[in-house]
Amino acid sequence: MNSKFSKILTIVVAVLSLIGIALFINVTATDDVPEAISGAVGPLIVFSTYLFYAAVGVTLVLSIIGLVKNPENLKKTLLGLAVMAVLLIISYILGDSQPVLDAQGNVLPGGELGASSNQWVGSLIWYSSILVLIGGIFFVIDLAKGLVKS
Repeated sequence: MNSKFSKILTIVVAVLSLIGIALFINVTATDDVPEAISGAVGPLIVFSTYLFYAAVGVTLVLSIIGLVKNPENLKKTLLGLAVMAVLLIISYILGDSQPVLDAQGNVLPGGELGASSNQWVGSLIWYSSILVLIGGIFFVIDLAKGLVKS
């Protein structure tokens, strides 16, 4: 069964590669006329987008199957998601919705005081900072453990 699946997967990868190579050659063989390049790049972008969606879909399906088959990992995953949600809530509370100004001090369109996009940008900056801080702490702890063991 595994050998048969491996052969099928190899054939699928080869076909997708050939399609990608053909589309790439199509782009490189076009003249430097913007309309020609645009017409040649479009199919490559569509193909790449479908490949991306397929990869995301397969990853999600296989991850969900793996979680359902192993309830212990499901508990750990849900706990991790809950911690991430709590950190996001804390970040949202810390984020501000101050107006976004340009170099002259004028408020940019869509960047008015209290705009939800301002709140989310500030929140995600805080979220990233908190995650970097936590990651840095664990990095230092792991480094110290490695030095102590040596």
